[in-house]
Amino acid sequence: MTTPDADELRRRTQDLLAAHPPAATDRTEFLKARFDAGLAWVHYPAGLGGLDAPRSLQPVVDAALAAAGAPDNDPRRIGIGLGMAAPTILGYGTDEQKRRFLRPLWVGEEVWCQLFSEPGAGSDLAALGTRAVRDGEDWVVDGQKVWTSSAHLARWAILIARTDPDQPKHRGISYFICDMTDPGVEVRPLRQITGEAEFNEVFLTGVCIPDSRRLGPVGEGWKVARTTLMNERVSIGGARIPREGGMIGPVARTWRARPELRTHDLHQRLLTLWVEAEVARLTGTRLRQQLVAGQPGPEGSGMKLAFARLNQEISGLEVELLGEEGLLYSDWTMRRPELVDFTGRDAGYRYLRSKGNSIEGGTSEVLLNIVAERVLGLPVEPRNDKDVAWKDLAR
Repeated sequence: MTTPDADELRRRTQDLLAAHPPAATDRTEFLKARFDAGLAWVHYPAGLGGLDAPRSLQPVVDAALAAAGAPDNDPRRIGIGLGMAAPTILGYGTDEQKRRFLRPLWVGEEVWCQLFSEPGAGSDLAALGTRAVRDGEDWVVDGQKVWTSSAHLARWAILIARTDPDQPKHRGISYFICDMTDPGVEVRPLRQITGEAEFNEVFLTGVCIPDSRRLGPVGEGWKVARTTLMNERVSIGGARIPREGGMIGPVARTWRARPELRTHDLHQRLLTLWVEAEVARLTGTRLRQQLVAGQPGPEGSGMKLAFARLNQEISGLEVELLGEEGLLYSDWTMRRPELVDFTGRDAGYRYLRSKGNSIEGGTSEVLLNIVAERVLGLPVEPRNDKDVAWKDLAR
C-alpha cells in the first residue's frame, strides 16, 4: 500500500462525504464512518483511524470536512482521551486494546480521565502510593487520586499504581486502564475557586482490574506514563489556535471597543503580551510540525510553561482594564461542567480559572526543571532517593 498524498486524501474525503452526507447522517454514525475511512488520525495505522499518512496532511482532511459542514468530535470534551490516552494506547497497547478503545475514544462515545496525581504525590508524581496487588489474572487496586478532570463523566481512566514497593519509586510502577463504572470506584467533586467542580477526587477501594487492561510491562509504568505526560503538555500548550485566539482575544476586543478604558501603561502591557501570545502561537505551530518527524519531547514542557504564564498575566491585565467591572463575577453556582471554556465566559472567570494553569498538567516548578535538564542540558538537581526502595522513603 502506497502512502497517501494530499490529492488522495482529498479524494477519500469526498468519497466519505458522498457516502455519508453530513446533513442527512446521524452525527455519531458520520464520525464512525470517518474513523473507518482512516480520516480520523491520518498518521495512525490503517484500521485504527488512519492511513499511515504524514501527520502534516491532517489539516487537508479537516479543512475539507469543515467546508462541507461535517461534525467534529467535540475535542474539548474528550481532550484527555484524544491527547493523552490515545497516543499511549497506540504506543504500548496490544492489538486487542487498540481495536477495543481507539474507535469509541475518537468518536466520543467513551470519555476518558487521568488517574495520576495523588494528595501525597503531586509534584513528585513518581512517589505515588496507590497500590495494585496481583491476584491471579487480576490486579486489586486501593488508593486515592486527586485533581481528576472529567472523572464524573468518564467511562475509562488511565491509571498508574505501585506494584512493587521494594523497588525505587520510578521502577515499581505499572500502568493500567481502569473502568470507572467498576465496583469500588468513587468520584467526589472538588469545588474550585470558580465555584465549579470540573475536578474531582477519586477513591479506589478493592477495584479489580484484569491484567489484560495493563499497558506495557509490569514495573515499567513510569516509562509509559512519560509518554502520556509529554503528550499532555503538547495538547495543553501547543493547541492549534488562530491569531488573537485564546486569552488574548477578549482583551484585544475590549481594547478596541472601549477606548475610554485605555491608559498608556495598559497599552504598553497589552502590546507586550500580544506579541508574546503571537510568539507562543507560532512556536506551537513549529512544535506540531516537529511532531510529524517523531514523538513529542520535552519542548512541550516549555510550551505549557508559556501557556500558564501568559494566561495568568493576560487575565490579570483584562481585570485591570475593565476597572470596577473587572471585580464582578457573574455566577458562582456549583456545577460539574463537561469542559473548560475560557473565552466564552467573563473576565472574572478567566482570572480565577487561569490560576490553575500553573498546576494542572505538571506544575510550573517541575516543568522548569525538565526544561533546564532536558532542553538546556543544565546539571541535574541532586537526588537522595534515586536508589532507595519506595517503602523506605521518608513520608
